[in-house]
Amino acid sequence: MPRKQRSANSALLRYLGLRLALLIPTVLILITVVFCFLRVIGDPITAAQGGRLSPEELEARKEAAGYNRPIWTQYIEYLGSVIRGDFGAASKDRRPISDVLLTNGAATLELVFWALLVAFAVGIPLGRLAARFHDRLPDVTIRTFAVLFYAAPVFFVGLLLKLLFSSALGWLPASGRSASSTRLALGKMDSPSHFFIVDAIRSGNSEYIVDVLRHAVLPGLALGLLTAGVFIRLIRINLLESVRADYVTAAKARGVSDRRVVSKHAFRNALIPVVTVMGMQIALMLGGAILTETTFEWDGIGYQLSQYLLARDFVAVQGIVTAIALVVAVTSFLIDVINALVDPRVRY
Repeated sequence: MPRKQRSANSALLRYLGLRLALLIPTVLILITVVFCFLRVIGDPITAAQGGRLSPEELEARKEAAGYNRPIWTQYIEYLGSVIRGDFGAASKDRRPISDVLLTNGAATLELVFWALLVAFAVGIPLGRLAARFHDRLPDVTIRTFAVLFYAAPVFFVGLLLKLLFSSALGWLPASGRSASSTRLALGKMDSPSHFFIVDAIRSGNSEYIVDVLRHAVLPGLALGLLTAGVFIRLIRINLLESVRADYVTAAKARGVSDRRVVSKHAFRNALIPVVTVMGMQIALMLGGAILTETTFEWDGIGYQLSQYLLARDFVAVQGIVTAIALVVAVTSFLIDVINALVDPRVRY
């Protein structure tokens, strides 16, 4: 192996090792913050059942759940349960949080998938168009569009979409992941994946596929346009910087057409920051999914979290928030890995 290649591989391994080493304390801090924040309100039993049970019954339940023990003992036990993949169970119906993450988490991931499709389909072409017509009317219009959708609350955009396409025009359903008949049919399948579009395709029924897609349009648009605004600005700014780079000037001097230079060289480099920001955007999407799912009654983790918050079921809230924090931390690490593979400069 050439010396230069060995040096590059060594730098990559050092970078990934450092990022992996930083992941452990990051996850530990996130778990600790969630645990301490929810203990500020007191023990979960009193928070959920206070006023409904007698003091004797409250004390009995706290004793049974272990909330009368020292806070450090509770923290160590909770940390151990998280390491084992046990996020507890909801106080109300004793449903394991792992089951909520498996079934409702699939709905949230499906929503994020549709939102990313919208973000890429809208953000990348409009970002290129804005850079091409720099400081002209199309650029100003696209930038205004990007700022509006990035700044607008996702639930407000969702309500506007519902009013227009559901109430006024009647083109699309206003809520849910599918019609009741489709949901029942997909639930009866052998080993359902809980990804409705996957199960609908597996069923081979075109009516189910169309129904699932129609229900996904408005939630996907509401959440995807938020991220599209970020992608538009990133693509535009970085494409303009790439076009002014020395290697682009040299390529033009050799007679390479402007279209080829932008498409083959400048645009590829402009995508590198998008890959970097994707990790943060996925985290924002998980936060936005809570509002989006509540607005459209999309039965994902965010919708379940809002229901547990209303019921003051802080055991379930703690488990779900901890799981989301872990997903965000691991996703950030994976994005760092991809970024290091795409852009060798970040390894050093």
